[in-house]
Amino acid sequence: MRRKFTAAEILVWLGLLVAVGTLASWFIGQFPGHAESPVSREVFVNIPTALEALFYVAVAGFLFLTFYLFSLRARNWQRGSPDRRTGQWRERLEAMGVGLRMQTLMRDRWAGLMHSMVYYGFLVLFLGTVTLEIDHLLPAGFKFLQDNVYRAYSFVLDGAALVFLGGLAWAAARRYAQAPWRLRSKTRPEDLWILVTLALIGLTGVATEAARIAVEGRPAHEVWSFVGYPLSYLVPAGSAAGIHQVIWTLHVVSFLAFLVMLPTTKLRHMVTSPVNMFLSPRERPPGAMREMPNLMEVEDIETVGAAMVGDFTWKQLLDTDACTVCGRCTSVCPANVTGKPLDPREIVLKLGEVAARTADPVVTTPVTLDQAITVSAESVFERITPEELWACTSCKACDEICPVDIEILDKILDMRRYLALMEADFPSELGKAYLSMENSSNPYGMGQGERAAWTARLDFDVPILGQDVQTAEYLYWVGCAGSFDDRNQKVTVATARLMHEAGVDFAILGPAELCTGDPARRSGNEFVFQMLALQNIETLGELGVKKVITQCPHCFNTLKNEYPQFGGEYEVIHHSQLLSELVEMGLIEPKDGSGRKVTYHDSCYLGRHNGVYMAPRGVVASIGGIEVVEMGRSGTRSFCCGAGGSQMWMEEHVGKKVNIDRAEEAVATGAEEVAVACPFCFVMLDDGIRELGEDESVAVRDISMILADSVFDK
Repeated sequence: MRRKFTAAEILVWLGLLVAVGTLASWFIGQFPGHAESPVSREVFVNIPTALEALFYVAVAGFLFLTFYLFSLRARNWQRGSPDRRTGQWRERLEAMGVGLRMQTLMRDRWAGLMHSMVYYGFLVLFLGTVTLEIDHLLPAGFKFLQDNVYRAYSFVLDGAALVFLGGLAWAAARRYAQAPWRLRSKTRPEDLWILVTLALIGLTGVATEAARIAVEGRPAHEVWSFVGYPLSYLVPAGSAAGIHQVIWTLHVVSFLAFLVMLPTTKLRHMVTSPVNMFLSPRERPPGAMREMPNLMEVEDIETVGAAMVGDFTWKQLLDTDACTVCGRCTSVCPANVTGKPLDPREIVLKLGEVAARTADPVVTTPVTLDQAITVSAESVFERITPEELWACTSCKACDEICPVDIEILDKILDMRRYLALMEADFPSELGKAYLSMENSSNPYGMGQGERAAWTARLDFDVPILGQDVQTAEYLYWVGCAGSFDDRNQKVTVATARLMHEAGVDFAILGPAELCTGDPARRSGNEFVFQMLALQNIETLGELGVKKVITQCPHCFNTLKNEYPQFGGEYEVIHHSQLLSELVEMGLIEPKDGSGRKVTYHDSCYLGRHNGVYMAPRGVVASIGGIEVVEMGRSGTRSFCCGAGGSQMWMEEHVGKKVNIDRAEEAVATGAEEVAVACPFCFVMLDDGIRELGEDESVAVRDISMILADSVFDK
């Protein structure tokens, strides 16, 4: 059996190959027909042979050092557990292409433009240098940088130099004069050294070109070097040769410094971020948590969740080195924005810090942190507190906005699994929800016999699958909130009436429907989740259920994306999608509204977790006379209601309530009604608006209730 090479070993061999290739290029350049050609002389004009040889030896050595230092980082990633990131090659190339085009950075237009100037400017200059070296190695009769090609080449590179230096100047101003808090809070000495080193590369490159043109007597064709040519007049003719050698040497030294800084500072994201984006597509759906073995059957499992460095996957460890420390994740985190201890960026950096400081050999931390802090063990809980993790609403806003596809939520949820099952370290309110789910099969602690009590409000019968009927096209999964919460029972009734009106063949499970287990899983209690999930899957299998309608995005996500991990494969549709289709088909005919203004709140588990944005808006917009207005944060940038990640069952003791922040934003639109498509969002926003004292002027209702009022004239 052939031995497989690790990523670290491959990097070492690549480094050796690049170093040998660099030295070989120097030897090739010594053959007749290379150094004598006019363009070749421009590579090392006025540079002594000994210094030229030293240049190649130094560059070869430092290139190998760069690859070797990256290999140490790769060894650190390999400490993680397996994570399949193969296949889906087209999607991976597209994801990397999005990053290389700076598309994700352009979500913040000015920051994206600044980074693009630095990135593209540097890339063009680097490729220009490689092109010149290739031309230098070719025999005289095969050289291509001549005449008009050379003039165009000079013009493009001078333009790239201006773009590059302009971007660096903008970056310096942005960080040290106009820095937003997310940058200012993480500005460290290495940021200055990175900017200075890159600026030296650019400035000495332009100055070297100017001095070279002066040494050559300013030939006419060099006028196309529209930056270097004018600057050459500043170089005294008598000392041009010496000045050129000094500046050329400084240019080489600054480049060598860059090669060292690349793997040892956050500048490494130039390499790791594109790689991370290439690896970002995964086999499981975006809304699904990492798969776990069946805890009901496994006997020898030692750890559930993640606490030690090795408990995280190698991809999660790579994430820490791909982080650009931009803080965009923190800026959109509802917990952080409202004063909670969670800072998504810190989660990534602290994990990276523990991994780096416990590596063998030790590697540099993801960003220069407080060196007085010691890490004595591989446990991430040396740096991350439970309070940080329990503040997360699992809204996925951090993952959505990250320009380099770091998967932050996965890490938080994996650590929650460890706290909940291995340490029993969770908020006391969660303990009550866990007991209710175990004993009553729902987090409300209500009797299962009351699951179908809402049907008494209807003027038609709703069959129970397996009792009243044996088959139905759709199973209507009502959910715990839709069954037991007074406000959300109105949503259930409205949805059932609309489906009945459209002639949809549906049935419910009644007492046989158990909680999907989402509150347990998002809070780390994988055991309770699996207990409920396996029972539900068995019930659905016995009844031959193939199609499921849900009104709760959390049920929708769990049934659609996570039950398949345990063999439960269903076609799951959210009620917003179904209602939108029924309206489009003409099976439901809404009448004109009253000309009121409505704003729609995006549910995190319907939107970011599952990409459903337009269907619920379409339902509301189908009612003539209604004006739909958007909140400042909507769509992919929507702000959480505060209930996700099992926060529905916990209390907020620190900072401003998340639902109050969102309710204020809804009220600010001037809308008379807030439309929702999630039972948790319904409760949280309704409570928030009542707490603000706006419940007389602003109503919160589910889209099904709004549509039903239009169809049935109340």
